[in-house]
Amino acid sequence: MVSGSLYAVVAGLCGAAASLSAKLSLSAGLLKQMCASGLREWTQAHGAGEEACDWLDVPLRVLCGGLLFLCNAVMWTFFSKALRHCSSSARATVTTTASNFISSAAFGHMIFGETQDTLWWIGLSLTLCGLLLLHGSSPQREEDKKDQ
Repeated sequence: MVSGSLYAVVAGLCGAAASLSAKLSLSAGLLKQMCASGLREWTQAHGAGEEACDWLDVPLRVLCGGLLFLCNAVMWTFFSKALRHCSSSARATVTTTASNFISSAAFGHMIFGETQDTLWWIGLSLTLCGLLLLHGSSPQREEDKKDQ
């Protein structure tokens, strides 16, 4: 049986992928620039890469828009499963949020060369500390509630 925390981590990863897809589909020249840099070697050998990127821009943006909706649907499916299998909704929510933050930072660094500020890392550290507190605490059992 898969734990709720694993579902929450996958939901956060899919949420970050949806954000990445939205950024790629809505940015004006980003996909064209990425296409040109990816086809640079092929262009030097065959000479017709710029034209290919001009007509590939629209289909790639539509594809990224479709990925946005697909990733969001998968994210909500896994988040619902995480809520069902976790001992508390707070645990599922914080785990999904932490996974989303870390995945977004990794995607931003790998694809766009972004770096995060110190304040961002402090916020992520506080989120992870809260996550560790939630995962470290054991849920109160029914017998313990009756004794009180």
